[in-house]
This record gives sequence, C-alpha cells and structure tokens, in this order.
Amino acid sequence: MTRKSWQVLVVAVLFAAISHGCEPAPSTGPKTTGEGSSKNAAGSSSAAAGAAYQVAAVRKPPAGAEPRYVLITNGDSPFWTAARIGMEIGGKDLGVKVDLMTNDGTIDGQMQKLRQIATQGDIVGVGISVLEARAEGVAEEMVNLQQKGVHVVTVDSDLDRTQFDGARFAFIGTDNLQGGRELGVAAKGLRPDGGKYVTFVGITSAQNAEERVGGFGQGAGEKFTKADNMGDEIDPDRARTNVRNAIRNHPDAKTLVGIWSYNAPAIVDVVKEKNRRKDFTIVAFDAEPDAVAHMADGQIDAMVVQNPYEMGYQCVRLLKALVNDDQPIVKEMLPKLGEPGGNIFDTGLKVVVPDEGSPLTSEMFGEKTQFMKLGAFRDWLKKYGLTGS
Repeated sequence: MTRKSWQVLVVAVLFAAISHGCEPAPSTGPKTTGEGSSKNAAGSSSAAAGAAYQVAAVRKPPAGAEPRYVLITNGDSPFWTAARIGMEIGGKDLGVKVDLMTNDGTIDGQMQKLRQIATQGDIVGVGISVLEARAEGVAEEMVNLQQKGVHVVTVDSDLDRTQFDGARFAFIGTDNLQGGRELGVAAKGLRPDGGKYVTFVGITSAQNAEERVGGFGQGAGEKFTKADNMGDEIDPDRARTNVRNAIRNHPDAKTLVGIWSYNAPAIVDVVKEKNRRKDFTIVAFDAEPDAVAHMADGQIDAMVVQNPYEMGYQCVRLLKALVNDDQPIVKEMLPKLGEPGGNIFDTGLKVVVPDEGSPLTSEMFGEKTQFMKLGAFRDWLKKYGLTGS
C-alpha cells in the first residue's frame, strides 16, 4: 500500500468513528454475569446508582385479581422456612395474598424473577434478599419495578447503601455489623487467649456477609487473627469441603465461624467426621433445625440468632402500608425515616448458648441483644410454630 493510500484509509476510518460517535449507543440492558459489579463493561455507573426511591402510580391488579406480595430469597435454606411462616401469618393477619419465591443462589436467578414479576400485574409489593451488595443488574431491575408501580424493600441482605440506597424503600432485617460483633464477643468469651479463626459463608460479597465478617473481627478483638474467609457459593457440599480445607491448611486456627445458616451444620459434620471436637471453638449465625440439635449435643458453643419469622411478617406489613399509603404504619416502623439510617427496620438479635457449662453471660452483650439458654430458645420457637430461626 502506498503512503497516499494509507493516509486516505486512515482518514476514512476516523470519519467513520466520528460519525458513529454521533449516534446514541444501543442499550445492552443490565449485566447478568452474576459478578455483582457496580459498573458496566464501558465503566459507566449504573442508572440505578444514586437514584432516589420513587414509585409510579401504584400498580392496579387486573379485574378479579387479588393484590399479591412476594419475597425473593437468596437461596434455599431452612432459614427461609421461618420467613415463609412469618409471611403467611402476616398475610393472614393483614388480609393479603403472599408468596415466597425461592432463588437458585445466583444473581441471574434473582434478576429473572424480578423481570418475571414486572410482567405479573397482580404483584404490587416485593421483598428481596440480595445476593451481592453491588449487584448492579439486580438494582436496575428493582428500579424498573418502581417505574411499573411496584413497591420494593430488601430483606435479610441489602444492596450497597452508598451506591443503591434508592433502589429500595427500606431494609428489613438484622443489624449485621452488630450481629458480627456479638458473635466475636462470644468467641472472645469462649477463648480468652484468642488465636486464629476461619469464617465460612455462602457469598463473600453479600452485604450481610461483609458486615458479619467485619463485625466478628471487631468483637473478637486484637488477640484474634483471621486466617481465612471461605465462600461456598451456597453449595452445601462445597461448604463442608471448605471446612476440611481450612482444618488442613490452617492447623493453628482453633475457632471456626459459621456466617450463613447452613455453615454451622457443615462445620459440625466435618469436625465430627474427623473426631476433632475438643480442638475447636465453634460459633455461628442462625439456628437451623440441625444446628439447634447440634448445640443440644454439645457440638456448637454459641449462636447469634436472627429473626427470619419477623423479617417475613414485617416485610408484608411495610409493603402493604406503602401500597395503601398508610403513613401512620410507615412512621411507626421507621420513625427516623429521612435521617441517615432511618430506612432500616431492625428485627433484633439473640445470643443462644447451651443450657449448661457456658462461660458466656448476658452482661457481655449489648443491651438490645437478647441472651437465651437453649431450652428457653426452644420454647420461643415452639410458641411461633418454628423449628429453626
């Protein structure tokens, strides 16, 4: 190619690029990679980021259809059985139709369910336990629902509150940072000399996971050192494999910490398999039915227990109030709405210990944390028809 021909080609390419740049780029839609990125491939911020919560005129269900309220889980776990019971009792008390949608443990699954809801005219309110704090695509679908007149709240696990606070009206669930601190305090009381610990969780980038793991380190104090934080992608088999690997790779780690509900049974299964109970302090979040039984058998030293029953009940209560513009109920539930942190409804914490032999006492924990022995906790479960929490 001659020098002149080369120059002509360059000019033609530049002209085409400039002309193309004058046209608006076609929309590619939200990402569905499950990466939870806060930016798209081009590096521009999500349309959901920084947007204020604003619902269009509330959706009117088709003639003859009853308004429906749904809660989308992050995965499948007995934790959600208690939330379902709370929703169902809330629906009965409030006279509304409710449904719990079980997700497959993926960001794509949650996005698909949100898109499905957008086409279902009877659904007027949605709660969702977001898998990843910075899941841009999920945030965008939540904003899309607002534009269709559907109210949205998060339950159990929130979006990143700096980036996506406007994607939902409020968060209903645990103060996860405080919960992590309380679990760390329990570990410190059980093992005063400290040492290395490993945390186990489903999705490491989930809002509740990040806050619980960080809070644990704060509560445990300077004598404790984190050896590892292991994610299992909500796979029970991988959860047990992680425990085996942690015991092998970190032989000096003597505190094993379950962050999501099924992690406690996974830890116990492996420790029993290896006949190593005497070597470890085991503390965990939540009280799945198996975990309750394991504590009774002496396999778990302390549990910080959430209240998924209340999460399910209050999700229905707040969504109905929003749909009906019942401001007295909204203000009762969120008295500091409009202030920093005022759109968070805290469903409370319990610290549960074995009936006998625990060095932990109520004075070690925060004023708002309920301290219970296992027997009293089982009585509480029975009162609400629950087998776990």
